[in-house]
Amino acid sequence: MKDAPDQAMTVRDVAGYLNVDEKTVYRLAKRGDLPGFKVAGAWRFKRSDLDSWIDLQKKAAQNKHKGAE
Repeated sequence: MKDAPDQAMTVRDVAGYLNVDEKTVYRLAKRGDLPGFKVAGAWRFKRSDLDSWIDLQKKAAQNKHKGAE
């Protein structure tokens, strides 16, 4: 994938970026848990949206951990 900051990422790109299986990306996107959009029936993702999503996941995990103490 080119490193253009505004270029949409494919499912394969996202799977590599998050180090998960492509099926996981499809499942999360279909459930609305992963920020994405469809273009001609194919899922696409913006890196900035994914980075924001990752930050939210990290904060949620930290808050959950703090609540367990």
